[in-house]
Amino acid sequence: MSRIKEFPLPDLGEGLVEGEILKWLVAVGDTIELNQPIVEVETAKAAVEIPAKWAGKVHAIHHEEGTTVEVGVPIISIDTDPGAGEPAEPERTPVLVGYGPRTGAASRRPRRTNGSTAAVSPPPVVVAPAPPPPPPVVEAPAPPARALAKPPVRKFARDLGVDLTGLVGTGPQGSITRDDVQAAVSAPAAAPALAPDFAAGREQRIPIKGVRKLTAENMVSSAFTAPHVTVFLTIDMTRSMEALDRLRALPEWREVRISPLLLVAKAVLLAVGRHPLVNSTWAGDEIIVKQYVNLGIAAATERGLIVPNIKDAGRLPLRELADAMTALVQTAKSGRTAPADMSGGTFTITNVGVFGVDTGTPILPPGESAILAFGAVRAAPWVHEGEIRVRQVTTLGLSFDHRIIDGELGAKFLRDVGAFLTDPEASLLAWT
Repeated sequence: MSRIKEFPLPDLGEGLVEGEILKWLVAVGDTIELNQPIVEVETAKAAVEIPAKWAGKVHAIHHEEGTTVEVGVPIISIDTDPGAGEPAEPERTPVLVGYGPRTGAASRRPRRTNGSTAAVSPPPVVVAPAPPPPPPVVEAPAPPARALAKPPVRKFARDLGVDLTGLVGTGPQGSITRDDVQAAVSAPAAAPALAPDFAAGREQRIPIKGVRKLTAENMVSSAFTAPHVTVFLTIDMTRSMEALDRLRALPEWREVRISPLLLVAKAVLLAVGRHPLVNSTWAGDEIIVKQYVNLGIAAATERGLIVPNIKDAGRLPLRELADAMTALVQTAKSGRTAPADMSGGTFTITNVGVFGVDTGTPILPPGESAILAFGAVRAAPWVHEGEIRVRQVTTLGLSFDHRIIDGELGAKFLRDVGAFLTDPEASLLAWT
């Protein structure tokens, strides 16, 4: 059995057919252990680290960083028994395309004469005459030489509209790297003082792939499949903000990350219990009402918007819900959310308030019937107990699938979410 085993790109989630190699965590010649992370790959859902299937020594890496590889295609070869010696393979002189092999004295095999072997002296070394001086400079410049760059870098430059012939490479032998291409895109373009400049260097072309591509496909599918309706409610959240302050003062909560989003999540979970049809899926010839809530929290990351969810969030006490939300957001920000954590959501909250936005009309994630937008909490004049006072005010926006949720149900659900946030302690006593 061969010691050299090829490790193909595994299926990292439902329906995924390819992934982009973001970063190799090992190099040729490295000794690796079983289940040691060897490569970071971005799929349409997340960036994940793939562990080694075998222990041994890295024999070959088949694809460079930035390459998109189909599931099932080998990405690395591992020598599973490096102690047995190097595998038999003819020696080769490394050749860089366009530069030729290294120079050196060649040797010749002895020549057989009448059954015996006679030594043959190597040919004398011929010294070539010195090259002639360069020709004088002429008006017409010579055609530019082909820029030295690897195929993934050439594709990256082509996608961004960057001409490689004008770049100075910083890689080995002066080759052009991805960083050189990105620097050319980021550099300010020189333009005449008066004339407009529409050169390609002033445009940035971003390949649509990975998380961004999947998000776009899902949003288009949802927008043109489910008939969306959005309703709004502005509420006084002063008592919720005071309740959070009291929670922070408790000894068992002092190390817990608490934000208004925690109470919004609790309000949604309680309101779903009062209006179960909101937590459902349209399945063509039937409506599937879920008896559990996989609560999605939309998170903006460097790779795009993702919506991981907390499984069966309705069963969690408030403290455990807070811990789960903190872990979910931290994992998403680090780009380590697993594909399984982004599947199976039943209701989503998008916190647009963290960007200073009052509210919005969010689009439903596929398979869900409602999504809540939570706006910024601001100090604003409000009529409270018959007088105008400064209170903590926010606006909620609820989008829902009108095939499942009619206007009355949507309004009642949003009213209950607002009632909880207006007076959380009274709502807990009344509803639980």
